[in-house]
Amino acid sequence: MASADFIRQLAGYGLTTATILYRLPDHPKLLQTYIWQQYDLAPRFPQLHDFLDFWKRELEGPLHSVTVAHSRLIRPAEIVNVNGVLTLH
Repeated sequence: MASADFIRQLAGYGLTTATILYRLPDHPKLLQTYIWQQYDLAPRFPQLHDFLDFWKRELEGPLHSVTVAHSRLIRPAEIVNVNGVLTLH
């Protein structure tokens, strides 16, 4: 039986990594980094938006910025046409 993550990848989900910079509640001039990683659908990123909504609603550290990287791990095979033959002795 296939894992749930593999099934998601077949459904079009890709690995999404978000670097979240937020301000410390006691020291608002200092920034802290949090790395979030989950399988999500680009370009809307519903999982990430749900997490950021939770952050704003439940956590005290206000968000400064969010940087997102996304990669589909399962994609169509890449075929390269090669013109030529290499012979090794």
